[in-house]
Amino acid sequence: MKLNWGTGIVIAIIGFIGFIMYFVITMSTDKNYNHDLVTEKYYQQELEFQHKINATKNANTLKEKIKIERISEGLKIHFPTDFNPKDIKGKVFLYRPSDKQLDFEMPISLSNTYLLVPENRLLDGRWNITVSWTYKSKDYLYQEELVY
Repeated sequence: MKLNWGTGIVIAIIGFIGFIMYFVITMSTDKNYNHDLVTEKYYQQELEFQHKINATKNANTLKEKIKIERISEGLKIHFPTDFNPKDIKGKVFLYRPSDKQLDFEMPISLSNTYLLVPENRLLDGRWNITVSWTYKSKDYLYQEELVY
């Protein structure tokens, strides 16, 4: 049996469609490929977006910004020194884009002008850190991507 160019094109198209179908089925059913959303409460966070914008603007207008420093004990988050540490309330959220099982949140309770995130909670790699705090009924938000 002799193949002409039309039959070759049809075989190539069928082969390509078969490959794509295999790829789609493998990616959607295999447990090794996790397709989680960034957050489970996506729409609720979307509604709070303007509040985040205002809090970020408040943090950007500070004379002294938050500094994040890596030390041997972990991650040291320095708050502005003109703030009274006892009046700062909020939370620090560390988000690991590659594995949601490593995400964690810490409440901010300060006796000094810094907060220490213990080194045993942090694995090497990329982290997104979000520090949201309230000082004298004014909200602040600081976000940064860092590699630990």
